[in-house]
Parts: sequence; structure tokens; C-alpha cells
Amino acid sequence: MMAYKFALDEMTTKINILKDEFNYIHDYNPIEHVKSRIKSPESIFKKVQRKGIDFNLQSIKENIKDIAGMRITCSFKDDIYKLSRMIANQKDITIIEYKDYIKHPKPNGYQSLHMILGIPIFMSDREEIIYVEVQIRTIAMDFWASLEHKIYYKYNKEVPQKMLSELKEAADMAAHLDRKMEGLHKEITAMKLADEAEEEGFLTIGKEKFNLPMLENFIEGKFKIKK
Repeated sequence: MMAYKFALDEMTTKINILKDEFNYIHDYNPIEHVKSRIKSPESIFKKVQRKGIDFNLQSIKENIKDIAGMRITCSFKDDIYKLSRMIANQKDITIIEYKDYIKHPKPNGYQSLHMILGIPIFMSDREEIIYVEVQIRTIAMDFWASLEHKIYYKYNKEVPQKMLSELKEAADMAAHLDRKMEGLHKEITAMKLADEAEEEGFLTIGKEKFNLPMLENFIEGKFKIKK
């Protein structure tokens, strides 16, 4: 369990560095929240029983790859793929599994990007590769998934079809909200860039703005020496 904690610490450091770098270069922070957890021994034991795997350390390590988990909430859907590429480009990280439930949602409407990462942990006498599951979602995806979990938590019977349909409809509404907000974000970004480009062509003196090309032509003509 100590090794899984070290792996999460390593991933937390990497994510913080990527976040600060992105914010420094683009003046924008794509990450809203980061949460991490390690499964309890009881939870691991129950999963071993459900999957029917051998009850030994090596078998558990190879077959249960979500003992250490991290959930990253991003502002927009595009940020999810940007961040996933940034993580994949880390030279000491190995992508073990990649599941895109955004392009291919689950039947109930669940959306998220899942990655199983191999993280090297350097002990005093050895190096270990520890698996960490990383889930990356938007705020809307996380809102839906969190409430869906609370609604059906510890309900072991079959869920009525009517409720499943309503749950799927709610997921579609969350996806529509994501698309709407991302569209607005792109429009505002384009307007901001256009304003900045326009501002670069002006010189401000006091409260007055002067067009630089016109001002340069005026000065050149004003001080031109006549022969």
C-alpha cells in the first residue's frame, strides 16, 4: 500500500507541474479539481472475490489496476484530450490501457476518459512499476457521474427501465451543456485574440490611442528634409 501512495504522490507532482506550465504558457488553467484515493484492503478483497483471481500479491497487482486512482476535473472537453496528451508525453510514464468513454459513452450515458498508467517508483533497494488509474472528466460529466453513483449506491436490484431512460436523458443534457459552454469559450477566446491583435497596432498616450503605422508615416513626412 505504501508503494501505491508513492505512485499517487508522483502523479500529483506531475499534474501540478503540467498545470502550472500550461497556465504560464497559455495564461489559462485547464484543471478545476484533482482528487486521489487508494482502495481499502476490504475493497480490494471484495474485488478479488468478484473477479475470481488468485489471492496473492502478484496476482492482485497484475489484475487489479485501480488500487490507486486519480480523478481530474477539467473545464472543457478539449482540455481533457490536451491533458491526456501531456501526460502521455511524460517519458517515464507507460500507458497500459486507454478507454475513451467520451467518444464512446457507456449505455447509461456515462462519459469519461480512463487511462491506466505505469508509474516507476524508486525504492532504496529496487524499482517498481505501480499502476495508477486516471479518470479525466469535465465538470458536467463529473456532476452526472457523482450523482448517478449516489442515486444507485448499494442498490443491488435491477433498475427499472424508466429510470435508466431518465438517467440517459440527463447524461445527454450534461453533454449538450458541455458543447454549449465550450462553444462560448472558443468564441470569447477568438474575440480576445482579435482585440489583442488590434491593440498591438495602436500606441496609447494618456487617454488617446494612435494608430502606429499612420503615426510612423506622419513623423516620417513631417521631418523629411527637402532638397
